[in-house]
Amino acid sequence: MENKLSIFLLILCSLILGSCTMSGQNYKEQNDMKKYNELTPLEKAVIIDKGTERPFTGDLLNNKAEGTYICKQCNTPLYTSDSKFDSHCGWPSFDDEIGGAVKRIPDADGRRTEIVCAHCGGHLGHVFMGEGFTAKDTRHCVNSVSMKFVPSQESSLQTAYFASGCFWGTEYYFQKLRGVSQTTVGFMGGHVDNPSYKEVCTGETGHLEVTAIAYDPKVVSYDLLVKYFFETHDFTQTNGQGPDIGSQYLSCIFYQNEEEKAIAQKNIDLLTQKGYKVATMLKPAPTFWKAEDYHQQYYQHNGKQPYCHKYTKIF
Repeated sequence: MENKLSIFLLILCSLILGSCTMSGQNYKEQNDMKKYNELTPLEKAVIIDKGTERPFTGDLLNNKAEGTYICKQCNTPLYTSDSKFDSHCGWPSFDDEIGGAVKRIPDADGRRTEIVCAHCGGHLGHVFMGEGFTAKDTRHCVNSVSMKFVPSQESSLQTAYFASGCFWGTEYYFQKLRGVSQTTVGFMGGHVDNPSYKEVCTGETGHLEVTAIAYDPKVVSYDLLVKYFFETHDFTQTNGQGPDIGSQYLSCIFYQNEEEKAIAQKNIDLLTQKGYKVATMLKPAPTFWKAEDYHQQYYQHNGKQPYCHKYTKIF
């Protein structure tokens, strides 16, 4: 009798604990959802339940204005107007995403690849390769109701320019930083207009490999970007970065105004006080020349990791 009573009590306790745990999970899920925008029934059907809006009905299908496409659920920037093109498929199409903003997942049907917002997991649509629509040979087929459009004149994004060795590694780390909406790699500081990567690698054009970082100053400050820049490379190396030796791999902050220059210099002074011999240069920002497409989001597309950059907490 005592054994039966003990078993009964154990089962009862398990049920109570399970109920409490489930309630806690539900509460957490509801709390998490409060961080996101309220969705209409149609938006929920697509974004949450992974549905599809009817072709040629979306508000953003024929939008040709300059600006940024952001997630309808969490406001994360997903695509820029520069990557949008007309594929005549009935849904907005893009041949590239903002670095780190879109996650690819094998679709349940086993044939396609689903794309979701990397921040909130909201369903966007599917991605297709090898169709030949653009030079990037990629088509993000996205539901209009999964996105909102922010015209360029309403955007609060600013751009910072950093050189810290191979721009693949610099970009890799800045893509991970909250508040960074887009990264683009290219060249600055030389005397040749629109140089190719091959030309820069000769060391004769005077350019440095640079990452242009579009960021939201309401989320991440320029000061934090500068600190992160120093913490993700060896700013004491004078002849390159890691095993990459050459003038194009030198460390430099290209500032656009006196405020940026002062913030950069303040952090250099802090590092000097800590005993570091800072080799990073400060230069006024000249024209930024975008590198070839195969360099953009290199590690993201190739599934590899940087060999000459790493994060080290300093500040």
